[in-house]
Amino acid sequence: MSKMAILGKKLGMTQIFSTDGNRVPVTVVEAGPCVVLAIRTPELNGYSALQLAFDDQKPQRVNKPDAGQFKKINVGPKRFIHEVRVDAETAAKYTVGQTLSAADLFRVGDPIDVTGISKGKGFQGVIKRHHFVGAQTVTHGTHEYFRHGGSIGCRMTPGRVHLGKRMAGQMGNERVTVQNLKIAAIRPEENIVLVQGGIPGSVNAYVTISFAAKKVLYL
Repeated sequence: MSKMAILGKKLGMTQIFSTDGNRVPVTVVEAGPCVVLAIRTPELNGYSALQLAFDDQKPQRVNKPDAGQFKKINVGPKRFIHEVRVDAETAAKYTVGQTLSAADLFRVGDPIDVTGISKGKGFQGVIKRHHFVGAQTVTHGTHEYFRHGGSIGCRMTPGRVHLGKRMAGQMGNERVTVQNLKIAAIRPEENIVLVQGGIPGSVNAYVTISFAAKKVLYL
């Protein structure tokens, strides 16, 4: 099974109806076309991967090293550049400057993983961030404890706060992968992929769509 992936942009959510009349919530993703910027090989780089680029960018917003790389393979500047790890056999099937689309890699019904940056929610307390329940009783004697996290340790043993203790802090705005989603439809003429369910990120956020790592796809 190929481990290839494609880059895309989340456009929003909508719904479609299956052949049996059921309503299916889907996320609309503009997937590709992506350009192969470079091919990493074990002999030169120590690993095997494809460097893909997606979404046109204004030339004046690209630095000189990147502009030179785009000019070398005769393609316009791109905004989103990402490396996709593949095996050497898969990488050998592609050439620098080649254009990939979602229809070249995926079929309707394929299990996929979608990776992106989740929505940032700022500094949040333990109830919203870690689903704490707060005060057990809201009666006489409960004082300034309604949304607190309670004790965070003991002064003698271990005499410190454990690393990773669930506390208030920054929530969201981190790399997230949603696994085992399914492609509901592909519209090749529009470079649109409809993914059943929700995916990380806000509208216009960049995502990576890859074959599901924990599903076996029988071709």
